[in-house]
Amino acid sequence: MMHKALIPVSVLCLLATAAGSAIWASNAVAGRSTGHTPKRIVSVNLCADQLVLALADRNQIAGLTRNAADREMSAEATRAQGLPLLSSSAEHILAIDPDLVVGMPASRSMALAALKGHDYRTLNLKSADRLADIYDAIGETAAAVGHPERGRRMIAAMQRDLANLKKTGRGRIAAYYQRRGYMTGTGTLVDDLMERMGLTNLAAKLGKPALAQVSLEEMVAARPDFLIVESATDKVTDQGSEMLHHPALRDIPRISIPQAWTVCGSAAYVRAAHSMSAQIARFDAQHH
Repeated sequence: MMHKALIPVSVLCLLATAAGSAIWASNAVAGRSTGHTPKRIVSVNLCADQLVLALADRNQIAGLTRNAADREMSAEATRAQGLPLLSSSAEHILAIDPDLVVGMPASRSMALAALKGHDYRTLNLKSADRLADIYDAIGETAAAVGHPERGRRMIAAMQRDLANLKKTGRGRIAAYYQRRGYMTGTGTLVDDLMERMGLTNLAAKLGKPALAQVSLEEMVAARPDFLIVESATDKVTDQGSEMLHHPALRDIPRISIPQAWTVCGSAAYVRAAHSMSAQIARFDAQHH
């Protein structure tokens, strides 16, 4: 895995999802079942980590990925503090002898391949590209970890919060522009966020795929109304973030949100939506 300073985490997740769909091909719970609430839950994917952390009891969680406690990558990093983090080896998972393994399409790994011969109960979640996918994943995870009511409450709370969302976009053009000039296209969670607040994704206008590198020259020529950027790139920390501070982009208004809120489908979707809407509203207030 390349260092996140070189290629955005969201880029890596998109690439991994495309490559790994054969491992977690359905969203069914399979394998041995004790009929009881699981007591040793293992998550083998960053996005699954966040759902497990939000919905399971702390003492049910036997292992999370190494990124679970990274605040830049996980919206549930605070909850992950002090919990066991997995190595990349199958032996570590085998030693835990989990009674539930939770994963997603991006979970393709040698460790998982080694586990395929073992009769572990698994929850195979789909990747979340729209809000409806998030609701599905929350409901399925809550049921699998033995707390379906928590899932229902979480979904209801998200629906209430989003009902109050102000659609400040008013059809204006926005580009989610990341390190190294990567732009997020249609059919993605960020695209769904844009649509929900009334923004038009520049990628759709330019006919770009779900992930594309767009040069500074092409971005300047397209002249979007807003650039949506990861808050970690608000300051120059490497060559990848340096290009986002090029003088040619200086006059394009920015919406800055933490990467951890959008890299996975979770309840953090609501925080991202309200933050983006509020930043657009502040910009409009300052320029009228």
